[in-house]
Amino acid sequence: MDGGGDGGGAAYNPRTVEEVFRDFKGRRNGMIKALTTADVQEFYRLCDPEKENLCLYGHPNEHWEVNLPAEEVPPELPEPVLGINFARDGMMEKDWLSLVAVHSDAWLLAVAFFFGARFGFDKADRKRLFNMMNDLPSIFEVVAGTAKKASKEKSSVSNNSSNRSKSNSKRGSEPKPKYSKPEPKDEEEEEGVEEEDEDDDDEQGETQCGACGESYAADEFWICCDLCENWFHGKCVKITPARAEHIKQYKCPSCSNKRARS
Repeated sequence: MDGGGDGGGAAYNPRTVEEVFRDFKGRRNGMIKALTTADVQEFYRLCDPEKENLCLYGHPNEHWEVNLPAEEVPPELPEPVLGINFARDGMMEKDWLSLVAVHSDAWLLAVAFFFGARFGFDKADRKRLFNMMNDLPSIFEVVAGTAKKASKEKSSVSNNSSNRSKSNSKRGSEPKPKYSKPEPKDEEEEEGVEEEDEDDDDEQGETQCGACGESYAADEFWICCDLCENWFHGKCVKITPARAEHIKQYKCPSCSNKRARS
C-alpha cells in the first residue's frame, strides 16, 4: 500500500454527498478490518511501540495501512491520531483496540467534513451526510460489539458506578494508588483525624500537573507516570478512570516518546 496521501488526495475528490459517503464507508470498512478481522494480529504487530509515531489509515478502497504521518504541512487531508503504537503494551489488547477505534471514528468524521467544506456543502448537505454516516454503527461500536440496547445498559451501569466513585473517593482504581491522589480513608475520618486530612489537602494542593501545570484539585482524576513519577490530570493525557483500571504500567506521553526514540 502507498503512503498516507492515499486515494483521497488529488486523484480522488468526492464532490457530492453520495461520493463523500462512499469514501467514508470505504475508509470505515478498511479500519474495521484492521481492528476486528483476521487482520487484527498483523495490525497489532505493525504497531510496535519502539517505532516512531504511527497512524492507522483507512483507504477508500477498503484497505488499511499503518504508516508515519504525512510529511507535508499542512497535509493534503486531515491526519489520523498520532502515536497509536505507544499505548499498545501498556493496555489490554481489547481496550487498546477500542481506543484506536474511537480515534478512527473521529478521523472519519474529520475527513468527511473536510470534503464537505472543500466543496461547499450547505447546511442541508452537511446534515444529510451526517445522518447517512450516523445510520452506520461507529467503529467503536463494532469493535466493542455493543448493540443499541447493550449500549444503554452499559451507560446506565457506568453512570451508577461513576456516582458511587464520587461518593466514595476520587480514585480511578482503588487497588492501584498511582491512578489518582488518594483522599483520607473513611475510617480515619471516623476517628476524627482532622488535622491529617488538612495536611493531605495541603500536600495535594501543591502537586502540579506535568502537562498543564495546574494544581491538584480533590474532585479531579489524576494518574502517575511509572517512569518519571510525575502526576497528570487524566483529561490532559486522555486517560479516564475506566481506562486506568486496565493499564499495567502507565507511561506519560513524554516518557513514551523518549522510549520510542531511544
